[in-house]
Amino acid sequence: MPYEYIALVMFGGMLVMLLTGQRVFAVIGFIGAVAGLALWGTGGSAIPFTSAIKLMNWYPMLTLPMFVWMGYVMSETRMADDLYRMFHVWFGPIPGGLAIGTILLMVLISAMNGLSVAGLAIGATIALPEMLRRGYDKRMITGIIQGGSSLGILIPPSVVLVLYAMIARQPVGQLWLAGVFPGLLMAGVFLLYIVVRCARNPALGPPLSAEERLASRGERFRLLRAGILPFAIFAAMMGPFIYGWASLVEASVIGAAIATLVALVRGRMTRRVFESCMVQTLGVSCMFMWIILAALAFGAVFDGLGAVKALEDLFLQDLGLSPWTILVLMQVSFLVMGMFLDDTAMLVIVAPLYVPLVAKLDLGMPPQDALIWYGVLYTITCQIAYITPPFGYNLFLMRAMAPDHVTLGDIYRSIVPIVALMLVTLIVVMAFPGIALWLPHLVYGQ
Repeated sequence: MPYEYIALVMFGGMLVMLLTGQRVFAVIGFIGAVAGLALWGTGGSAIPFTSAIKLMNWYPMLTLPMFVWMGYVMSETRMADDLYRMFHVWFGPIPGGLAIGTILLMVLISAMNGLSVAGLAIGATIALPEMLRRGYDKRMITGIIQGGSSLGILIPPSVVLVLYAMIARQPVGQLWLAGVFPGLLMAGVFLLYIVVRCARNPALGPPLSAEERLASRGERFRLLRAGILPFAIFAAMMGPFIYGWASLVEASVIGAAIATLVALVRGRMTRRVFESCMVQTLGVSCMFMWIILAALAFGAVFDGLGAVKALEDLFLQDLGLSPWTILVLMQVSFLVMGMFLDDTAMLVIVAPLYVPLVAKLDLGMPPQDALIWYGVLYTITCQIAYITPPFGYNLFLMRAMAPDHVTLGDIYRSIVPIVALMLVTLIVVMAFPGIALWLPHLVYGQ
């Protein structure tokens, strides 16, 4: 059987097994192991062994548990609650102010956790009940919370970009810096959407009453001090890294240590909180390590089959497509897969094919820049996939955490304008790669 057909059988078998509900890393690893043994006999066992050694030697992987731990400490010790109360009293007096504060909260939570789930949990449990109680439109705010929570996988420290960095063999630091301005751009688009909608129809986001504004005046500066604390932690963590005083791993340790120390000083790091943070950090870190290991093994088999060269010949020679047409088709395929698969499944399925192809496309930039930029495009597409029906991950999480009167139909309808805004952001970043590449070039002196 030609190698191209074997690659198609592997790809199809992986999709079928994923539909059975098996774990992503188990499916990817099983298909890779079976194919390796079938093609090369006992010599195929060297593939997962080599992949494991490669993973263990990847020093930046140590940042993953550090940033996840920091995020869970911030969440479990209720620092996020203080932050939201600060936004509540400062932005509540303007139409849509609580929704604006929610987006700003999501940006900061994203800068401390790197996971979409954490931002959604905080937004749904802290911000959503407060806004519903004050008469905010339930469809607008559920969409805003879902869109804002997805910023966690784009704004550094993004766990998804760590996974992409390992598979694409690109520096994590450059990928994180590349996600800063696209993430802030998307947050800015969300803020503009809130301001415009509430200016046209203030009933969608009524401001605080005169009595509440008067009562909160004395709280503003008290809460400002508590709310600035997460800013200080983030600055203490990323400042040394950006100025070259500390490596990325050292910066992650600084952030995790300061967050833990602050929680201890404030008396919020109880035994229960400590155990909860440890268990959740271990679970997330192990999940991503297994996925990376399986993806590396699967990708090694694909490389051995020459599937990447076959795909390159098909697009560039047989079909004669332009590089930008190929890039657009890649993103469309991610959007379609995102309706049925999560971000990690999408990455490990197509990364062995797409990443080498992107490096060979003539996109008017060096191959490394193209891979950094494409990592941002992939991540934005994952953000859209998180909230795209019928199986958007965040849709069901929102329904599980929202009050009963917020139906799944409300949630589905709420994300229509949010998805449109995210697609606009994706198109802008595709059209202007400098939005993603300027900051990495500045910091790394390229």
